[in-house]
Amino acid sequence: MNKEIESLWKGSSEPLLKALHILTRDGNLNADSRRKLKQVHHLVQLIEPFLQRTLKNRSKLHVTDFGAGKSYLGFLLYDLILRSIPDARLTSIELRDELVQKSKQLALESGFDRMDFVSSSIESARLPNPSDVVCALHACDTATDDAILFGIRENAHAFALVPCCQAEISSQLDLIRDSEKHPLFRHPLHRREFGSHLTNVVRGLFLNSKGYAVTVTELVGWEHSMKNELILAERKSTPDHPESVRAREALAKLLQEYKISPKLAHDL
Repeated sequence: MNKEIESLWKGSSEPLLKALHILTRDGNLNADSRRKLKQVHHLVQLIEPFLQRTLKNRSKLHVTDFGAGKSYLGFLLYDLILRSIPDARLTSIELRDELVQKSKQLALESGFDRMDFVSSSIESARLPNPSDVVCALHACDTATDDAILFGIRENAHAFALVPCCQAEISSQLDLIRDSEKHPLFRHPLHRREFGSHLTNVVRGLFLNSKGYAVTVTELVGWEHSMKNELILAERKSTPDHPESVRAREALAKLLQEYKISPKLAHDL
């Protein structure tokens, strides 16, 4: 890498930078590349404290990236954080085997020998180690909920979720008779946007009800992407804690008010 790239990128893998299209084919940077690098570092900086706090309570650290796609989030976390942590492993779960094979090749080229890639649905995934931190970057629709439920079953310490195309609740709002539709979602455009917002509110309350402290923040500026909501959750108590009980009651009231039954509600 040239000196400018080394000053901006604290990782080791040039093949990864090229796969992310941060480096041009001739190995250089351009204005768009610098913008992408800034976004990458912002995302990693938001997640890193969770990884470090989780590590304090464990001798080993296992991060699982669900609905991984091309596994770019996993690669970034590994190159910038996990690579320097002994005994830390990262497993990427992706249903499409052709993407899994490409990710395996990129890991081999990058020398990332503590990354594992599993071709599986989230619900059917079988992992060799329990998940300490669960990630899902743009896992579509209810795939984010599948990742949450998997992490709850695994007793995960933390979650980092960037939801995508939340259609489940919007479709349920569609089924409400026009005469009963709330002014907030009477129009189809508002229904889609409100359904997306309501979906993430449900996810936050659900995690609260399981004993997790939840923070919702902006991943990147709206000018870059409309799918920019990052949900961070860290276990602080138990489901029977008074705050967890209040969150469960608030969630039940919300579901009743809007006449919805999302996937997560089935686990209440």
